[in-house]
Amino acid sequence: MKLSILDQSPISSNQTAKEALETSIKLAQAGEALGYARFWMAEHHDLPGLACPAPEVMLSYIGTQTHHIRIGSGAVLLPHYKPYKVAEVFNLLATLFPGRIDLGIGRAPGGSAEATNALNDHFLEQVWKMPDLVKELLEFLDDDFKTDNAYAKLSASPIPLISPMPWLLGTSKKSALLAAENGMAYAFGQFMSDMNGKEIIRDYLDSFRPRKPSERPYVILTVSAICADTTEKANDLAVSSLIWGLQRSKGEGGFIPSFRDAKHYSLSESEKNELAKKKRNMIIGDPDEVKERLQELQTTYQADEIMIVTITYNPQDKIRSYELIAKECIKK
Repeated sequence: MKLSILDQSPISSNQTAKEALETSIKLAQAGEALGYARFWMAEHHDLPGLACPAPEVMLSYIGTQTHHIRIGSGAVLLPHYKPYKVAEVFNLLATLFPGRIDLGIGRAPGGSAEATNALNDHFLEQVWKMPDLVKELLEFLDDDFKTDNAYAKLSASPIPLISPMPWLLGTSKKSALLAAENGMAYAFGQFMSDMNGKEIIRDYLDSFRPRKPSERPYVILTVSAICADTTEKANDLAVSSLIWGLQRSKGEGGFIPSFRDAKHYSLSESEKNELAKKKRNMIIGDPDEVKERLQELQTTYQADEIMIVTITYNPQDKIRSYELIAKECIKK
């Protein structure tokens, strides 16, 4: 089974932002040693408890601290930026780290309305222009597909020997069809979606139009998973993640609580039901249980690869979770 890692650089209540970012680097190194295929960094803006607003900056450092694992963005939120600048940044990364760079893009704001306005005065307008932004970005990444427009003679220098691999990330039919239309690989965020992912991915596969004869559809399924030596331990670890997610949805902000603090968090009946629903969307268990569930999802969603996001209070528990999953699922 081909597995990868999505990291959001979450900050625990006993950490600083710097320590959380250092944990991301250690996780990338561990992922490489364990045989994970990719390590992607997410982009968030002014969200308490998340330390990375600029994945491209982190990737430049992670690239120097690793050797062969593919590294990328999960995702650059394209409506905030001009495609030319994004192409320049990722061509630079691809020049520094040949054959290792993934450019994942998405359309979400990644933060509050205030943060969105501070980043871009025309975000909603840019969201509507997303299909054009994607096409423009792909043209800057690949001169073979440049059209006769105002930027026809413009290059996103430096031009790497191996271009960044473009990905579209999403949770909807709209994103799946946009990826298919442009011959892009597609990453479906199952861990943050209530949509019918199986149907969405089928639409992507059925609608895929390659830009080059060698291109074929490729699907990553991104899931939330926590693995421990015992099921009981895994469920205990998940409590901090679940309560933290609830706190964020209520606008309480803050950092990942410890197990003790999370267990003592007062819940209404509706909140208990909400957490039970979220827990069903996660994979929680011992190595055998997690492997079985991952295999089921891979078959159900026709995924070429599964990307795992893991949130725990203790960074060592997170790395241990990835270690247990790798030993059970990755063949070296």
